[in-house]
This record gives sequence, C-alpha cells and structure tokens, in this order.
Amino acid sequence: MRNERGGSSIPALAVLVLLGIVAAVGIFGNKAGKHITVDLATLTASTTATTIATAPLDTQPFTGTDGLVVHPRAEAALFTAPNADAFGKIGPTQFGQTWLPVVEQTDGWVRVLLPSKPNRSTGWLQDEDLDRASSSYLIRVHTSSRTIELFHNNKSLGSWKAGVGAKKTPTPPGRTFLLGSIIDHKRSASPIVLPLGAHSPTLDTFGGGPGTVAIHGWPNPHVFGAAISAGCVRVPKTALADLQKVPLGTLVLIDSK
Repeated sequence: MRNERGGSSIPALAVLVLLGIVAAVGIFGNKAGKHITVDLATLTASTTATTIATAPLDTQPFTGTDGLVVHPRAEAALFTAPNADAFGKIGPTQFGQTWLPVVEQTDGWVRVLLPSKPNRSTGWLQDEDLDRASSSYLIRVHTSSRTIELFHNNKSLGSWKAGVGAKKTPTPPGRTFLLGSIIDHKRSASPIVLPLGAHSPTLDTFGGGPGTVAIHGWPNPHVFGAAISAGCVRVPKTALADLQKVPLGTLVLIDSK
C-alpha cells in the first residue's frame, strides 16, 4: 500500500500480528439503542490534513488508557456524545490502516482520539463494525528533559535523549497516538517516519505536509537532547528501531517533565 506522501506504509494489523497482539474482530451492536444512520457525504473527514472545530476536546489529556484501540472497517460517523449530533467522519485508512486509542466507553459507544486539528480532538463512534485490539505499549515524550521512553506492559524498554520542538515551534503537550509508520527512502534525514495524531500549534505546514508532528531519526546526533525542531521528536537510530515495532494506535503521552 502507498501512503498519501508517496512512501510505503506498514499496515497496522500486520504490526499487531508481528508483535503477538491479538485483534478481536466482530460486530458490536449499539446497546444504547438502534444504529444511528447519518449522511456521511455531508460530514468532514477527520484526517491529519483537516480541521474540525466542533470536535469535543480531550478532558484528560495526560491520562493513560487501558490499551484498547479500534479500527473502523468502513467510513464511520463521529458524534459529539452518545446518541447526539454527528460532527465528522473517520475512514479506515490514512497511513495504512487507521487505529485509534479508546479513551472512554459506554454501552454501544467508544470515544477515541482523532488525527484532525485542533490538537486533543476526540469523537464518539458507534461500536458496530469496529475491529478491536489491545496495545500493551506506551510512548512517553518529556519536553523539558528532552527524552523519549518506551514501555511494554508497564516495563521500560528504553529511554533516549531526543530532539524536541524549539521555543517558537514547540512539541504540543497532551495525549496523542501513533497514527502511521512510513518508510520513504527519498527522505534523506530519516527514511523512517512515525506520524502522530498531533500537529504543530504554531505552524500550518512544514516539510510539505500539514504540520503533522512525527517521531523520526536525524543524521546529526547533536540534536538529541536539544529543543531544536519544528515540533517533531528526533530520536537516535536505536530508539527508532524499537519504536518502529510499536503497533499503530498506541498511546503517546507528551508532557513538560
């Protein structure tokens, strides 16, 4: 599969299988009531390139989750609350398959983090036709100490110095997620790029894209431990090799520690 920037992407489901994470596939009926039908053609798609101002914001942006992630099998409506108004839609693919972390649940519904602007956007999905999986990984980025950490089952797999956003182009704080995994050998600075569901708070675009924050490598090691980037997180090769194995949808917590 080719991603929208021309590079090869790694399908999330393949990564999940590789890591031994079992995806439970099934149809989950809306226990809170019958399925709500919406005209999807009238709704804006939530992608890394769009802004949906009416999306409800994450109210607990520095809290972890239980690891549940979901994948819409087809384009699905996003709601402001269970049985409330639809404000957007989410498709099954972006950089490969779209896997979203669940931050809240109720009967027949799940609330997920979204890849669209503004940062910390969320939406409720009817839990019909969702593939479910569980990621036991967690990525933490600390912008003051300029470090990145990787955990599996709450055990540290490593901690590395990282380059983070400069003062005028900061790395946005809050919880986000691993949106994609791209290999593009035309990128001389880092052929491997891991886009997140977050965006620069000060730049509308950089690197030819819509200001999407990503984790990636860098050829000059002097950037690691510095506040120097346009918002992305630059990491050493050893860190990137481990982070590339993490399944899509995995939670990323960015704080000022």
